[in-house]
Amino acid sequence: MEMLGKINKFMNISGIALIILFVLSILVGGGIVLISAWLGRCAKSPEKLIPYECGLDPLESPRMRIPIKYFLVAILFVIFEVEVAFLYPWAMIFREFSDAGEGMLAFSAGVIFLGILLVGLIYIWGKGALEWEE
Repeated sequence: MEMLGKINKFMNISGIALIILFVLSILVGGGIVLISAWLGRCAKSPEKLIPYECGLDPLESPRMRIPIKYFLVAILFVIFEVEVAFLYPWAMIFREFSDAGEGMLAFSAGVIFLGILLVGLIYIWGKGALEWEE
């Protein structure tokens, strides 16, 4: 019972310390932003308001439309990257499954997973999502 009281006291102290840290971080961050806005120079000229492209004048408007193909490729990359990231933990526990006599079950689950990824890749390839127009 005495140990439980010590644990509760420690948890209360930790919670209070966490709240103090959170409040201090907000105050310091906000203070730095406010001091910078108050002390900083704000001399806006037409040259400073144009977009910067390696020291040259911009070639096109910065508000031009970006082709949807860039977003599609980015989304496909994220999807396949996340799926491949799931293979690492599977590979790490595969030996535990094989030691327990369930190696074929784990292997077949991995093959099915990779098969689904392959079907998705073939589908998007067939739809032309990976083709670039010149």
